[in-house]
Amino acid sequence: MSYSRFAVYYLPPDGPLSAFGAAWLGWDVARGCAATQLNVPDLHDITMTPGKYGFHGTLKPPFRLSQGEGLAGLDAATARIAASLVPTTCDGWELTTIGQFLALTPKGDLKGLQHIAQTCVRELDHFRAPATDNELARRRAAGLSARQETLLRQWGYPYVIEEFRFHLTLSGRLHKDDIPLWRDRVLAHLPDVSDAFVFDQIALCGERSDGCFELIHRYTLTG
Repeated sequence: MSYSRFAVYYLPPDGPLSAFGAAWLGWDVARGCAATQLNVPDLHDITMTPGKYGFHGTLKPPFRLSQGEGLAGLDAATARIAASLVPTTCDGWELTTIGQFLALTPKGDLKGLQHIAQTCVRELDHFRAPATDNELARRRAAGLSARQETLLRQWGYPYVIEEFRFHLTLSGRLHKDDIPLWRDRVLAHLPDVSDAFVFDQIALCGERSDGCFELIHRYTLTG
């Protein structure tokens, strides 16, 4: 399989939450195939944008490989990072509005999770090809702070390091008047996510020719 971009994600392990995410978005990133989407009015319309990425939390945002680098080297480097990282515990998930989209965000002390994300961003950056002018312009269109502009130039993405907020995306941009309706619809299908969970894996994923991301390999954190 040939991939145009790569990313390091957190993918919930097989279970009720991952099954919900695949059915909500209509794409199973772990299995690399379409999933039967829930029968919810207009669900396809509000998940078209996040659907192709699958149900995930971004650690190292999608990037093209720099010249001279390949999947084998990226795989080996990601494995080394996983072997150096210590698992961390979060106190469950909560449904959150970020800007004008819905997401699940972890509760509790997130310092360990922040460290995992920052390590992935920094230690894998030599694999990342520089952002193109079009990619930079697309990011800037959202309106960036001075710090976010600096991060965009340094890391190819504005919402990393201290601007990072870990989340599992559930929708594209919603009209503010529609957010309460969609919150209720999510909660009607969301399994119980109140229990603490151990964050002990990261996943290398690739973007296929159809624009959808799929799992390449999971790595257990053993530091």
